Amino acid sequence: MSVLPDLHQQYLEACQNLSQPENPFVAHVLQEADKGVNVRWTKGITLKIAGNNRLVPVQRVTDEDVPVLISVLCRAVFVTGLDLRYNVLTDVGAKHMATFLQENSTLRYLNLMFNDIGTSGSELIANALRRNETLLYLRMTGNKIGNKGGMYFVSVLQNNCILEKLDLGDCDLGTQCLIAIATVLAQNKSVRAINLNRPLLYSQEEETTVCLALMLKTNSSLVELHLCKHEMKTFGVERLCEALYENCTLRYLDLSCNKITRDDVKFLGELLKQNRTLEILDLNSNRIEDDGALYLSEALALHNRTLRALSVASNNISGNGLVALSQSMKTNMELSYIYIWGNNFDEAACRAFSELIQTGRLKPNCTDVEPYEVDGCMHLAELSHGLKKHYYWTPSYGEVNSKAANASLAIGAVSEH
Repeated sequence: MSVLPDLHQQYLEACQNLSQPENPFVAHVLQEADKGVNVRWTKGITLKIAGNNRLVPVQRVTDEDVPVLISVLCRAVFVTGLDLRYNVLTDVGAKHMATFLQENSTLRYLNLMFNDIGTSGSELIANALRRNETLLYLRMTGNKIGNKGGMYFVSVLQNNCILEKLDLGDCDLGTQCLIAIATVLAQNKSVRAINLNRPLLYSQEEETTVCLALMLKTNSSLVELHLCKHEMKTFGVERLCEALYENCTLRYLDLSCNKITRDDVKFLGELLKQNRTLEILDLNSNRIEDDGALYLSEALALHNRTLRALSVASNNISGNGLVALSQSMKTNMELSYIYIWGNNFDEAACRAFSELIQTGRLKPNCTDVEPYEVDGCMHLAELSHGLKKHYYWTPSYGEVNSKAANASLAIGAVSEH
C-alpha cells in the first residue's frame, strides 16, 4: 500500500532547504489539502491559493514563494489544478511557473488571474506551453501583458494542440493581437473556449469584430466566445450574425457591455430564427430597449428551440418588452434561464414574471429576480444569480461553483477545469 505524501510537511522541509521563510497562507492551504487524501487519487485536486480569500489571514504569494511551492508540487501527481489568482507574482514568478509547466505532466488548470505578470513573463509561459502536453485551461485574466504579450499566445495557438480554454480578458490586448488570434483560430482545432474581454481598441471601424466573424465561418471547434467590452455596434453585430449562419459549433456567445441597440438586435432576432446551435446568449449591459426585446421574444416564441439561457439585464427595457419576453417562455419550453434585473419594472412586468415563477415554468434558481407583494402590488427583488457571477471572485461562504450563480457552467458549454 502506497504512502500518501504529506504536502504540508514537504512544504516546511522545502522552506528550510531553500532558506525561504514560510508563507502561513500557503502552509494553511496545503494542510487543508492533506485532509482530502481519499479523493485526490481518483479525481485530483485544485490548490486554491487565491490572494483575495477573506476567510483566513492571507499573506499573498510572491515570486520568492513560487520555487518552494513548485518543489512540493513536482512530486504531487494528484494536484491537477493550481489557483494563484489575486497574488503579486511578477515576471520573475512567471519564469518559475514556466519551468514548472515544461516539467509537469499532471497540471490541467492554471489560474494566474490579476497578478503583475507583464510581457516578458507571458513570453516565458507561452514558450513553456509549446512543450507542455497536459494543460487544458489557462487564465491570464487581468495581467497587463499588452499587445506584444498577447502575440506570444498567438504562437501557442499555432502549435499547441492540447489547450482547450484560454482566458486573455482584461489583458490590454490591441487590434493587432485580436486580428492575429482570429487568423490562427480559423485553423486551430483544439481551442473550445476563448475569452477576449476588454481589449484596448482605438478605432471605430470594428475591424477586429469583422476578423472574428470571418474566423467563425471556418472554425469548427470553438464552443464558447466572450467579446465583452469590444465597443461593438451595428456594423459589427451584422457581420457577426452573418458568420453565425455558417457556424455550427458555437454554443455560448457573450456580447455583454457593448453598444448594441434596439436596431442591432434585429440581426440577432433573425439569426435566432434559423440558428440551431446557440444555447447561451449574454446581452447584459447593452441598450436593446423594448423594441429589441420584442425582436428577441418573437424569434424565441415562434422559431427558436435551442437557446436555453438569455441575459438582458440592464438594457433599459420597460414593461412591454419584459412582458413579451415572459410570454415567449410560455410557448418556448427550451428557454429555461433568463436574467432581467436592472431594467424598468412596472406592475405588468412584475406580475408576468411572478406568474412564471409561481406556475413553475421559471425555476427560482434560473433567474435573477424574486417576486414579493406589498399592499397588493407585485414587486421584484434582485437575486445573486447569473451566467457567470463568480468570474472575478468566489463567495466567502456557500457553494463556490453554485449552479444558480454560474448557470453557464450548469448548462455545460465548456467545463470550468
